[in-house]
Amino acid sequence: MGRGPSIEARKNASDAKRGKIFTKIIREIGVAARAGGGDPANNPRLRTAMDKGLSANMSKDVIERAIKKATGELEGVVYEEIRYEGYAPGGVAVIVDCLTDNRVRTVADVRHAFSKCGGNMGTEGSVAFMFKRLGVLSYAPGAGEASSFESRITEAAIEAGADDVVVYPDDGSIDVIVAPENFQSVKDAMETAGLAADQAEVTLRADNQIAVEGDTAKQVVKLLDMLEDLDDVQDVYSNAELGADAYA
Repeated sequence: MGRGPSIEARKNASDAKRGKIFTKIIREIGVAARAGGGDPANNPRLRTAMDKGLSANMSKDVIERAIKKATGELEGVVYEEIRYEGYAPGGVAVIVDCLTDNRVRTVADVRHAFSKCGGNMGTEGSVAFMFKRLGVLSYAPGAGEASSFESRITEAAIEAGADDVVVYPDDGSIDVIVAPENFQSVKDAMETAGLAADQAEVTLRADNQIAVEGDTAKQVVKLLDMLEDLDDVQDVYSNAELGADAYA
C-alpha cells in the first residue's frame, strides 16, 4: 500500500490553494474599488468583496492595500473584467468570469481548458441568457427543531425584503434569494436578527439544469475544475446537475 502525501506536501498544497483564493479576492476588491470608489459604505460591491476577504481570514492591512492600489494611492496593476461563454460535454452551459491584466493570455488559457476537456467556447451571449444574477444567503441545517429554524429565517427574510426562501428537504439547508441590488441590506438585516448566513454571495444561477452522468459528468467536472484553477478566473458557473459519481 503506497504512502500518502507528506504533511509538508499537504501543507504546501493547502497554502497554494489559499494563495489563489487570496489573489482572486484581492483582484475583486481592486476592481470594485476602482469602479465605485474606496468607501465600502457607498460601494456595495466593494463591501461584499471585503466581507469575502475577511471570511477567508485575509488581514485588514492586505484589504486596505488592495483598495489604495485601486484608487491610485499606491502603485498597482490594472485589471479588466472579461466574460467567456461556452459548452462543456453533454451540452452543459458554462460561464467563466475573469479579471486579467493580459487578455491574450487569459483567452488562450480558457480556450485550452475547453478544448482539452471536450468542450467548446461560444460567442458572447450564447449561454448567458440561461442564467439569472441573484443574491443568495445559504444556511446549513439548523440546530434543534428544524421547523423553528426555518420559521425564524423565513420570517426575518420576508421582513428584510428577500424575494424567496428555498428549503431543501434532502438535508434541511435553506437559501434566501434576493435581488442583487438588495443583497447587502438583506444580509445586514439577517445578521442583525442573529441569523448570519454560512455563505453569502451575488452569483449566477441557471433557470434550468441539465443532468449529466457517467464519463460525461466526469469530463464536465474536469473542465470546471481546470477553469477554476486558472489564475485569471474569478468565478465559473454552469447548469450541470451532477451526481456523486461525477466526483468518484
